[in-house]
Amino acid sequence: MTSKDITAPTGGVMTDEVGTITGDLTLRPDVSAAGDVSLQVQYQGAAEWYRVTGAHIKVDPNNSDAVANAETELLNRF
Repeated sequence: MTSKDITAPTGGVMTDEVGTITGDLTLRPDVSAAGDVSLQVQYQGAAEWYRVTGAHIKVDPNNSDAVANAETELLNRF
């Protein structure tokens, strides 16, 4: 799984769990067994991960190309 370090854009990154977070962050895609590819974010070096609000794509979990494309698309939003 690929991750990406960023500095939060103006206004921060909205999460489902804790609202907006700002600063130096790490993003990573997460794939569920049902084929939901979502984007997670954490403060760099922290243990907790949060789901980025609205950043999810439904794919066939058995189609590795579709999963990889969804992961790349989500990461490229930042």
